[in-house]
Amino acid sequence: MALPGPTVIGASGWGARFPLKLESMETTIRVAVITGASQGIGRRTAEVLAGKGYALALNDIRSMQGTLDAVRQIGAEAIEVLGDVSSETEVDRIAQTVEQHYGRVDLLVNNAGISFIRPAEDTGAEEWRRVLEVNLTGPFLLCRAFGKLMLQRGEGAIVNVASVAGLAGIGDRAAYNASKHGLIGLTRTLASEWGGRGVRCNAVCPGWVKTEMDEADQAGGSYSDADIENRIPMARFARPTEIAEAIAFLADPKLSGFVNGMELRVDGGWLADGGWDRLRLQHRNVT
Repeated sequence: MALPGPTVIGASGWGARFPLKLESMETTIRVAVITGASQGIGRRTAEVLAGKGYALALNDIRSMQGTLDAVRQIGAEAIEVLGDVSSETEVDRIAQTVEQHYGRVDLLVNNAGISFIRPAEDTGAEEWRRVLEVNLTGPFLLCRAFGKLMLQRGEGAIVNVASVAGLAGIGDRAAYNASKHGLIGLTRTLASEWGGRGVRCNAVCPGWVKTEMDEADQAGGSYSDADIENRIPMARFARPTEIAEAIAFLADPKLSGFVNGMELRVDGGWLADGGWDRLRLQHRNVT
């Protein structure tokens, strides 16, 4: 089944199906591609970048009408490009659509990802492959497609949304952990290959964030809010805005122009604290 073409959303609050000419926009406009933009971190990142003046190309496998409405209210130009990031054919189509529409890409945010919680001994090969296809192969395909456009211009930034699970082992998440470790490895490799050609590549590593993905994971009964809040030194979940602002920082050449190949932890101190729960909670009660 053919997917619909991009829908242009402008500041005037209407939608239409026609190409937006970049020449009609300010010459300083920056274009950001965000995957997994229908909800959670992806949606909030779109809103934050819209507020910073970016034009947006939003990708997901489902409708992003809520995100489009939100960025429209902020005043951003945006197109919706549906597609599965794990498919090479669809990624090529997504890249061609964005290039034809905007003529340039300044930022790629690889946010699309899926969670999978199951003991390693019970994880099937097909389940393993699917997690890696979405969480690791997809970002590689997108980096390759949009990286070529950035390299042609000699500038650009890529921000991969990894995880603290890409820096440490977390039980019952073999496929997810492996995919995020791999994403950090990809980030470092592209940083070394492309940094000298004007394209920076960094990763954000969130801890636990209150999103729809967390709600779905908790519904399986594997952990509770208290489990996470007791473990994090800051005693709370991250907010999507906090991850989005970290992404915006790494995207901005004025703020992070010499940051390349970095894994920026936004985890409330999760990986910094090697203590145990009783010790951790004891320090919170100190007056």
